[in-house]
Amino acid sequence: MMRTCYFLLFLLWACIFHEIHSSPSPKRTNMYLQAERIMGQSKDHGKALHRSKRGWMWNQFFLLEEYTGPDTQYVGKLHTDQDKGDGNLKYILTGDGAGSLFVIDENTGDIHAAKKLDREEKSLYILRAKAIDRKTGRQVEPESEFIIKIHDINDNEPKFTKDIYTASVPEKSVVGTSVIQVTATDADDANYGNSAKVVYSILQGQPYFSVDPETGVIKTALPDMSRENREQYQVVIQAKDMGGQMGGLSGTTTVNITLTDVNDNPPRFPQSTYQFSTLESAPLGTSLGRIKANDPDVGENAEIEYSIADSDGSDMFDIITDKDTQEGIITVKKQLDFEKKTLYTLKVEATNTHPDPRFFYMGSFKDAALVKVYVEDIDEPPVFSILSNLIEVDEDAKEGSIIGQVIAQDPDAAKNMIKYSLDRHTDLDRIFNIHSGNGSIFVSKTLDREAAPWHNLTVIATEMSNPKQSTQAPIFIRILDINDHAPEFAKYYETFVCENAKAGQITQQEL
Repeated sequence: MMRTCYFLLFLLWACIFHEIHSSPSPKRTNMYLQAERIMGQSKDHGKALHRSKRGWMWNQFFLLEEYTGPDTQYVGKLHTDQDKGDGNLKYILTGDGAGSLFVIDENTGDIHAAKKLDREEKSLYILRAKAIDRKTGRQVEPESEFIIKIHDINDNEPKFTKDIYTASVPEKSVVGTSVIQVTATDADDANYGNSAKVVYSILQGQPYFSVDPETGVIKTALPDMSRENREQYQVVIQAKDMGGQMGGLSGTTTVNITLTDVNDNPPRFPQSTYQFSTLESAPLGTSLGRIKANDPDVGENAEIEYSIADSDGSDMFDIITDKDTQEGIITVKKQLDFEKKTLYTLKVEATNTHPDPRFFYMGSFKDAALVKVYVEDIDEPPVFSILSNLIEVDEDAKEGSIIGQVIAQDPDAAKNMIKYSLDRHTDLDRIFNIHSGNGSIFVSKTLDREAAPWHNLTVIATEMSNPKQSTQAPIFIRILDINDHAPEFAKYYETFVCENAKAGQITQQEL
């Protein structure tokens, strides 16, 4: 509609000046006055009309771009006061597009556009005009410069700087949080009408997001959007020129928006109780099993630290965190004993290592579960209960005399019977023996301290129901001396004495 109005106005101007030079006075005079008013060149109407030689009448023309009419588009008329209308003058046009884009009627000075023009390619053309006397070839006016301006029509739709935008915004963001700004440009003339006035609107992505119609800033429109419920959004934004009015041209772009994670979820155990079992003989550090608390967050927000709260068995077991799987591994901390305790109940806690203070109101960032550990019995070897490994006995002890006793017990609940024996490698001469049923050690042969003051024995206790289960203990026997030997001379002595020796006289001395 606007394009048509401008075109009709230009036609009106052209018709006025065409009539000025083709109509007799006074009609011609009135048209000159009308043209002068349009161009801001009106005279004092109280005076008689008198036109001095002003030279060229026009120095600027206007033309609409993208003209698609059946005829060539009329631009305007070049005219000089030297033209008497007798056809003696010839008009010549030179400069930008002369002869190709713009043609002039050399007799009348009428200019037409020979082709469709695009303002976005070139918005104005500078041309020069000459008026030449056909007879003399003399230039009747100095060469003058003319401008043809191309007026814009709305022939370009807004175009975004990107076909696809990528953006992210933290989940749980407050309404109105800025996400990204999209920008569309319009090649039409921003200084002419509303052809380049762009307004943004959202075609897809509501009610989650909104867009500022003037700036193109996309913002969150819903509170508490959760990444765990939905992570990806595809938003389609439209840019429409003509201020968004009907008939304007439009372009669209797609914005892929990702909700980034915040630590708004605590870890949660999927069950309240776990059960594990282990042999009482498990070495320290043995892994009993794994438990895992689930956290729907990602990255460092899902990192978990496990611990055992003060509870039954907290000193017997430990728990470490597997950083790769975020599992808690329960391990043996102290040696277990089935006979002392068969069941431990642990309180295991799972805590986020990077809690977000903004979401404390949602509850604690830890969870707890009970872990029951059953200790299983194993068949253990007998255990000696010896107050002292030293036995002292007089060397004159009679054969069969009991000199001591060892006691061993089966630590298992079965309390199997124990059989005692001596390792004969430690008593090759079989000087001692042991009662297989009660562990009494007795003398089998005569003792002689002077021959062997010490005897080192090894006692063996063996379960009668399982001979593989046996235990050894050392016994040290010290033989005590008794006065069982009279003095003896080292050799036979022979001496001589005089017959007259006095009483008390030394006859011989051994050194």
